Parts: sequence; C-alpha cells; structure tokens
Amino acid sequence: MDKVTVPLIRERKGGERITMLTAYDFPFASILDNAGIDIILVGDSVGNNILGYPNSLPVTVDEMIHHSKPVAKAAKRALVVIDMPFMSYHESLEQARRNAGRMIKESGAEAVKVEGGVKMRDAITAIVDIDIPVMGHVGLTPQSVNAFGGFKVQGKGAAEERLMEDAKAVEEAGAFAVVLEGVPRDAARRVTEILSIPTIGIGAGPDCDGQVLVIHDLLGFGDFRPKFAKTYVNIREQIEKGVKDYIGEVRTGAFPDDAHSYH
Repeated sequence: MDKVTVPLIRERKGGERITMLTAYDFPFASILDNAGIDIILVGDSVGNNILGYPNSLPVTVDEMIHHSKPVAKAAKRALVVIDMPFMSYHESLEQARRNAGRMIKESGAEAVKVEGGVKMRDAITAIVDIDIPVMGHVGLTPQSVNAFGGFKVQGKGAAEERLMEDAKAVEEAGAFAVVLEGVPRDAARRVTEILSIPTIGIGAGPDCDGQVLVIHDLLGFGDFRPKFAKTYVNIREQIEKGVKDYIGEVRTGAFPDDAHSYH
C-alpha cells in the first residue's frame, strides 16, 4: 500500500472516508499500520489513557515526543500526527514554531495537531509557514475543558455560528484537515459542506470526511466510554481472564509444568 501523506489526505475530501486512531507505543502503532489505518494520532489523550492523569492538561512536550518516537518507527504506511499539548503553543508565535519544530524533528511525526479556531489562527499560520503541516481541532477541545465546565457538546443553537467561524479560521490559516469533536450531527455536516479541507469527526456524526477514535475506547479499556465511542472488541475482559487463569495455575502448581521447563 502507498504511503499516506498530507497531500493524499487533502485529496480524500469528499471521497473515500479517512480513518484515524490513536496509538502511544510501538506494538499498537504496528498493529494499526498493518491493518491499514490512514492516520495514527499520538494524542495528548496519552495523559488519561496511559499516564494516569485526570485529563490531558498535565501532558508535556517531552512526554509527547517520548510516546511519538516508537509510533513513528512502527508506522510504515500511516501518516503520523502528534498533538501539541496544552500551553505548548499559547504563549507566542515563536513558542508555537519552536515547539512544533522540535516535536517534528525529535519524534519523527509528520504533522502536528493544534486545538482551537479563531483564537489560534495566527499560531496555525506561523507553524504552517515553516512547512510543518497542521491538523486543526474545533468543537469540544479537551484542552479547554475547564473553560467549558466539563466535556460538553459544543456548537448547539447560537453557538453553531461560532463553530463555523472556528472551522473556517482553521482552514484559512492553512490547516490540511480539521477534527470536529463533540458537536451535533447537523452542525458537523454543515461544516463539512462549507470547508475545502477534510473534516474528521469524533462524536460528530457520520457526515464528516473521516472518523477518529481513541484506541482504548475501541478495545474496551477503561471504565468510562463516551456515547460516541463504539467498542469493537473487549480486550480488557480477555486480558483479565488470562491474568486470572495465570494466577490460578501458579497457585495450584499447574504452571509451569514439565513442558514449560528446561531440561
């Protein structure tokens, strides 16, 4: 299969649906790549899915680079996108360029993802101007969870026009695609229709140009799964069963047996 690139993703607008999943290590990234996923996102969701943080806000640039390196090594076909974490691009355009450059150079990722619309237009442009591809992210932006008062659906009613403005600002700033998270289906469809760049939905209905999920939700990890997430296989249950079987066999002396011993 051909390598997925930023221009190829742009060309998929209105065509074959784009598929994206998160990964934070070599084994998972290798599995996703072999399965044919288009984009692997090393999300700042690593904070609450891997590092034990309550949300993505504490994640650092160093942590993002650390988790992106093995993903980039594993991905032979998929496009690798790395999240710019909270406060890594907010202080100044110089900071945005410096951190984006460092994250691409040190991680091996091929594009960065930046949350925010109108307010982050200049930051996106500054990064694009140094030839680093940017994926936008509007709607429910997890880095703004405190301002939103929780993980609440965005773009309802009068707020739909603000969503449109944010999406258009991201496009005008030079982003090659935009994630729409936690917005009503009709609003996501409208954004998808007015933009010339692909939209990738998560909790935004089926009318986007592509979809993304957190791999842990797809595989049934964790005690909480949002309404929009579909569990395709419950790996957690299988792991727990395997661990319980191992504990039982060790305690009864059934493992290791002669077949699992050296002679």
